[in-house]
Amino acid sequence: MSNYKISLVVAIYGVEKYIRQFADSALGQTYDNIQYVFVNDGTKDASMDILETLIQEKYEHRRNDIVVVNKVNEGLPLARKTGIEHATGEYVLLVDSDDWLEHDAVAKVMAEADRTGADFIYFDFIKEYNNRRPVKHEKLYTAHTKGLYIANLFNLRSYAYTWSKCFRRRLYTDNIIVTPRYGMHEDICLMSQIIFYAKSFAYLRETLYHYRLNNPNSLSVQNIHVRHLASIRNMLDLCAYYRDRLEGSPVEKVAGGVFIRAGWYAIVHKYNLWNEYPWLGKEIRKAPLSTLYRSSLLTQLVVKAYTYIWH
Repeated sequence: MSNYKISLVVAIYGVEKYIRQFADSALGQTYDNIQYVFVNDGTKDASMDILETLIQEKYEHRRNDIVVVNKVNEGLPLARKTGIEHATGEYVLLVDSDDWLEHDAVAKVMAEADRTGADFIYFDFIKEYNNRRPVKHEKLYTAHTKGLYIANLFNLRSYAYTWSKCFRRRLYTDNIIVTPRYGMHEDICLMSQIIFYAKSFAYLRETLYHYRLNNPNSLSVQNIHVRHLASIRNMLDLCAYYRDRLEGSPVEKVAGGVFIRAGWYAIVHKYNLWNEYPWLGKEIRKAPLSTLYRSSLLTQLVVKAYTYIWH
């Protein structure tokens, strides 16, 4: 068995209906060298009480491995950031408290870490709907194709979910990581940065995680306009950080696509992004056309034309 220590970072908010199943799957892992960082993001329900009761009933032997961090509610991105700051494992896995893991998931991931020494290990998962359970497989990426991996996160051709990706903690602690403000596509912004700094990759073709899609409180069921605005602001904030030094940055190949998509959302949804990001028009005019972007070439041309005329 691998000797690597891994930190499971778990943000908890409003999951009293699901926390017991999740915690059973996490605390019942066959791997021993796990630190559990449970971040109470100011939840108002009984989630933390249910978790504590479960620990007392079944997992007192894990007590010394458990860290509970209580904080005011600030949303998922900052809860995850807080959790990583309390992590001590060589590897980190960010998991969601309304999902669940296969009982040997961590053991298999850490065996792959032991076998390859990879900075970044990712794996397959199941989408759990009420009446179907499709298995989702990833694409194979290497250190030489991580630029394509990042592009595919932004154009939604690969999965950005944090919980299907285990990474060395130093990728986060040894580099400047821009923390998203909103809980929509925050995983794209975070994982693109982690992937950029990783030197080696391992794809474990094992189905190890169950992603629940029937939670009515999930961010994924918010109004589409709310989701689009939160998503594009997260991406714009990340690209804004690097926009004066794009070359050699995590968003070098995707920033143009983000700027153009922001322009499209500003036009279609009437978001006032032009005032919020006063440099947006200039960046759209500079952005090259590309098939790597999520927007079609026709959309890119329309946004550029609109920007030249009005902004």
